[in-house]
Amino acid sequence: MAEEKQPEERAASPPLLVFLEASVEGEEAALTPVTTQTGRAAPGSAVRFFPGQEEDAGEEEPLLKKSGVTSPKPGRKGRARLSSSSDRDSLLNSGGHGGHEDLNVILDDIEFADIIHRAEQAIDSGVFPERISQGSSGSYFVKDQKEKIIGVFKPKSEEPYGHLNPKWTKYFHKVCCPCCFGRGCLVPNQGYLSEAGAYLVDEKLGLGVVPKTKVVWLVSETFNYSAIDRAKSRGKKYALEKVPKVGRKFHRIGLPPKVGSFQLFVDGYKEADHWLRRFETEPLPENIRKQLQSQFERLVILDYVIRNTDRGNDNWLIRYESQEDYIEGSEKASDDLISKDWTDKEPIIQIAAIDNGLAFPFKHPDEWRAYPFLWAWLPQAKVPFSQETRDLILPRISDMNFVQDLCEDLYELFKVGSKS
Repeated sequence: MAEEKQPEERAASPPLLVFLEASVEGEEAALTPVTTQTGRAAPGSAVRFFPGQEEDAGEEEPLLKKSGVTSPKPGRKGRARLSSSSDRDSLLNSGGHGGHEDLNVILDDIEFADIIHRAEQAIDSGVFPERISQGSSGSYFVKDQKEKIIGVFKPKSEEPYGHLNPKWTKYFHKVCCPCCFGRGCLVPNQGYLSEAGAYLVDEKLGLGVVPKTKVVWLVSETFNYSAIDRAKSRGKKYALEKVPKVGRKFHRIGLPPKVGSFQLFVDGYKEADHWLRRFETEPLPENIRKQLQSQFERLVILDYVIRNTDRGNDNWLIRYESQEDYIEGSEKASDDLISKDWTDKEPIIQIAAIDNGLAFPFKHPDEWRAYPFLWAWLPQAKVPFSQETRDLILPRISDMNFVQDLCEDLYELFKVGSKS
């Protein structure tokens, strides 16, 4: 065991992004770039690793704890742990002062980790997430430093049943007419886990219709915080400025981090209803129609598996680039070679299934708000599943080992919020 470092030393050295590689039975999982650890983290979760620190095998520390706050072990001074029961739980004995970069160490996905890092850098430089006006909860467009939208963040505390939901119309709806609000078949305030779970199912089944979504922690002044949290943050900042010796004793300076789902932003997509109406008057070419049918079948399978209770035509998107769009782009190009490349491109059509936060009910929706799938009335729903879709899905869902693994992964993911 290497000599333990003091909290001050650890705070001065920011945590590394750590990616776990698959291990062979009987061997320890390799960690890049420093040490060796074992243990299984929940899918879509994160762990924290500090450079210069070696630990016994099996001491991998999940970022989102399964059973609430646990006091640091004796002899592990400065080790930070988080509670999964509330998104306002702060870091314990971390020695940090308000930075949130050490909260998001993404497993097995360097591309997603880089996007989260860009979002954190943008927030630190003053490019804050922008609240989305639509919807019944607080959700935010997250941008990079160039103010380009890179993702959608949905904090747990700002969900429809969340105590910090900024949509006052929904608050009065819930108070004045609770029988018409929400869904009795869903566990309240688990929407962020449902979003991540939908992507997990999509990835396991190879559907490719849900944008990448994981559970992360972010801090921003534009999020909806209570007056007490904002007053505490101002007080701590003032104390740090006026009395640095006292201010440095605070384990966090600034607003508390929020846990929620982060979904990558899909560019060039429009609501399905827009394109479906247009396709009624402008029929698609046969090859593009088959592409749309194949994508639609995957959406249907996803909704069946996750038992989505809110799949309207406004929360799945279609991206369609026709030959005319390419020709228009070609005319704007000055280079003849570029122009030829544009005109030679084949039309494409893709579906993106977003807003999956109202899925995974604990019972069948048997109340008056049954929420049938709105796509059930579309012409595409009258066509039997293609052989391509059957060959993709049936071998997987017929394999009980696959089904068991999928259920275990979902169980581990949803355990994150089991104490909330």
